[in-house]
Amino acid sequence: MDTSTCKKDFAYGLKRGYPIALGYVPVAFTFGLMAVNGGISPLMAVFISLSNLTSAGQFAGTNLIIAGAGLFEIAITTFVINIRYMLMSLSLSQKINPDIPLLQRLIFSFGITDETFSIASMEEGKLSASYMLGLILGPIIGWSLGTALGAFTSSALPEYISSAMGIALYAMFIAIIVPPAKKSRPVFLIIAIAVAINVLLKYIPSFSFISSGFRIIIATVLGAGIGAALWPIEEAKKE
Repeated sequence: MDTSTCKKDFAYGLKRGYPIALGYVPVAFTFGLMAVNGGISPLMAVFISLSNLTSAGQFAGTNLIIAGAGLFEIAITTFVINIRYMLMSLSLSQKINPDIPLLQRLIFSFGITDETFSIASMEEGKLSASYMLGLILGPIIGWSLGTALGAFTSSALPEYISSAMGIALYAMFIAIIVPPAKKSRPVFLIIAIAVAINVLLKYIPSFSFISSGFRIIIATVLGAGIGAALWPIEEAKKE
């Protein structure tokens, strides 16, 4: 691929990723506030965002760090939450140019998120490395910049304001689950089952030894398993 085509693909990828970057800033801002209020230094909060682009997994993992959870619990929790990225990457690997070397694949795979996957999967034809690098650059910058803004302004904000802004975290999770739950009754029921399992594990004294991180893991796995058994996705019939 010649230089002009690479530049064109990269610029197109940047354009496609720009709205995602803007959307990431306020959520990452909340993460920065949450991390610093939990005792994590601003620089470490920014480093977490620079080395992770996992949204829900990052919030959950950082909450467990703040709560003093063990490394194994943190690793398993984030793995379960982020396992969908493996499926996304496998799917997207069928669309990228087969001539792209492994090193470049590893680089832009770092930026595979729900949003970048959706954009890339809707593109026509094979995807070039330049396009993928352009697509992920904006979201990475937006996520890291938002975290930095939240982390370094946290100390300047009154405590009651920074604490109140933590509610944005719950708003983010609600915004993630409500739309698909409204469209699909099985999705709604799976969410309800997972929530019920988590509540039972939390409030039944016999399960009090289970930490919050493992409650999330158990509720996620059991909820997904029950949902897959009761409401399997039927394969489209071939004409």
